[in-house]
Amino acid sequence: MSVNFIGYIGFNNTSELHSAVRSRALDRDYIRSALQVQEDGGFDRVLIPFGSSSPESQIVAAYGTALTTKLGFLVAHRPGFTQPTLAARQLATLDQLSDGRVAVHIITGGADEDMARDGDVGTTKTERYARSDEYLSILREEWTARAPFDHDGKFYHIRKAFSSVHPGNLPVFFGGTSPEAIDVAGRHADVYATWGETLEATREVVSRVRASAARYGRRIGFSLSLRPVIADTEEAAWKRAAEIEDQVRASREQAGLPLSGHRPPNDGSRRLLETASARRQDTRLWTGVARLTGAAGNSTGLVGTAEQVAESLLEYYKLGIGNFLIRGFEPLDDARRYGEELIPLTRDLVTALDTTEERQAV
Repeated sequence: MSVNFIGYIGFNNTSELHSAVRSRALDRDYIRSALQVQEDGGFDRVLIPFGSSSPESQIVAAYGTALTTKLGFLVAHRPGFTQPTLAARQLATLDQLSDGRVAVHIITGGADEDMARDGDVGTTKTERYARSDEYLSILREEWTARAPFDHDGKFYHIRKAFSSVHPGNLPVFFGGTSPEAIDVAGRHADVYATWGETLEATREVVSRVRASAARYGRRIGFSLSLRPVIADTEEAAWKRAAEIEDQVRASREQAGLPLSGHRPPNDGSRRLLETASARRQDTRLWTGVARLTGAAGNSTGLVGTAEQVAESLLEYYKLGIGNFLIRGFEPLDDARRYGEELIPLTRDLVTALDTTEERQAV
């Protein structure tokens, strides 16, 4: 199994460290710099996020593919707002124009208020996962059908759909820890995406998702999202983690946002918040920001020297994690350091492990 690293293009060079409310401003200079830093740093892909107030992810990805030659793109996409046949052609076109450098991350949507801003009012989480299931079925058929097809489902009714453009290499990422989410992932996803939890919790979710995929006669890969904090010494890294917590706390207090008593709307955040019941788990899993923010998105990290964090990533790799989505609290500077230190160290450890296992298997 190979290891892949996924970076992040968050539209501007800020994070929770700089403002309690995430900025969606589009900074072209930052995007160009972030693309260059992450392509030069050996990242395999970068995630382009999706939100009801964000710049449009596919357009940003198209811009990025034109400015790079090797870097891949993971385009976050929310079902329900674009007809699946149109989305299939849009993504397939992007795949063709980028020479196969695009993957799609299907974001079903857990927060009612975020969904409502784009006009999706009154749907339940169960209904949204059912819609994603049907949406992905149509997406796959549009990508592979060699003749026009009809579809009659709960959410979509289609007559004589056909696309003249088909993707050559377009993996589907999917996340969510509810039973409905894991069932959809098992049926459709090439890669299941989850947030950074303890090794034991990660082992458990990998087992559940593999079992779901097996029910459909499929095999599935895994991606883990983390916020590494690295420094020249372990002591300095944990000091930096504490400083990040202090800055996030101060930003939230200034904005009048809660620091405790969080009730996340989605299963994934609730599960991550349980992990954050202790500030530090396993050897170097850090949950300080997750505790402060209510586990809002990718908010747990690994803390230590680059060598120590690489060793921790290897332990997740042993559980079947083949993709690591890593982003920092100082987006450009951290991405540069990941590329210079963390990525090559981890690749070396993975290569050594795989080589040893191959020799033992002979």
